[in-house]
Amino acid sequence: MYRAFYRKYRPSTFTDVVGQEHITKTLENAVKTGKTSHAYLFTGSRGTGKTSCAKILAKAVNCIDSHDGNPCNNCEICKDIDSGAILDIIEIDAASNNGVDNIRDLREEANFTPANAKYRVYIIDEVHMLSIGAFNALLKTLEEPPAHVIFILATTEKNKILPTILSRCQVYDFNRISVNDTVNHLKSIAEKEGITAEEDALNVIAVKSDGGMRDALSTFDQVVSFCGKNITYKDVVENLNILDYDYYFKLTQTCFEMQIPSALVLINEILSKGFEVGNIISGLLEHARDLLVCKNPETAMLLNVGAGIREKYLKQAEIIPQDFLLDALELCNQAELEYKQSKNKRLLLELLIIRMCQLMDVKKKVNS
Repeated sequence: MYRAFYRKYRPSTFTDVVGQEHITKTLENAVKTGKTSHAYLFTGSRGTGKTSCAKILAKAVNCIDSHDGNPCNNCEICKDIDSGAILDIIEIDAASNNGVDNIRDLREEANFTPANAKYRVYIIDEVHMLSIGAFNALLKTLEEPPAHVIFILATTEKNKILPTILSRCQVYDFNRISVNDTVNHLKSIAEKEGITAEEDALNVIAVKSDGGMRDALSTFDQVVSFCGKNITYKDVVENLNILDYDYYFKLTQTCFEMQIPSALVLINEILSKGFEVGNIISGLLEHARDLLVCKNPETAMLLNVGAGIREKYLKQAEIIPQDFLLDALELCNQAELEYKQSKNKRLLLELLIIRMCQLMDVKKKVNS
């Protein structure tokens, strides 16, 4: 039976978790030294490894033969946890079990000693969805927890958690996974699966995932279904319906050269492909920012693109003056603010392009 990549390559040890070394190292040491807490809160954006780390921690504290704080994944306890056969590891979705009665039932159940494992572990996902009453009921258990119970709370919205809950948990903030780390991970998976993939193609997937590894793996899976065993940048852009970087390079160059008719024709071509005006404005804003970043070798490292596209950015950054880019950024930012109120969004975009085409002409008149 086919398994999606995000399930097939889900981390099974702390070492497997990508981009969260500051957290995994701490948890490894806690397990190794026997200094685990009774309550944890894992917080961060979706797909960054919160639930995966919770499951690994649940295995590690109960593993019969753990190695340097990591679960062995071979003992009976580890296998039972992986298969969901063990009753001592309880996963609760707070979005659908958010009432006081649900937490009261949990409190009563927590008093019972584990059936098979050393610890009874409760993993409560999306914990911010609990009602105030449910939070207060949970607080009582966190204040006086049974020695055999560990709570691992996970949330994407830490600001909605009561301060009294936060103060009783060890809080771990999960970072968005960098484009570099995501690309390297996708490369290793591609190698295991016998897939050849252009780095620029993987970079597009990584940027689109916005720091979430689960999203990156799901998108990669989708692209593999479309492209087969050979993944190119062109195929990825087509399959994900992403506006090719080349359009932004052409549009910026055309505006810099004050070619209004050519720029408007190019905008028409982009719109005819079904791209939204708002996305085009945002893309132009980001493109101008990236070119500005490339103006200085110290900031060029902030550019999150593949090697091939990076060369294009560096080349265009040499041609386009900084003043033009700063003015273009201001125009794009203003257009983005006006976008929601605009009744004729196409006209808004066309006016933006015309004004960008006039930037150099205005500079020439001012200087003369």
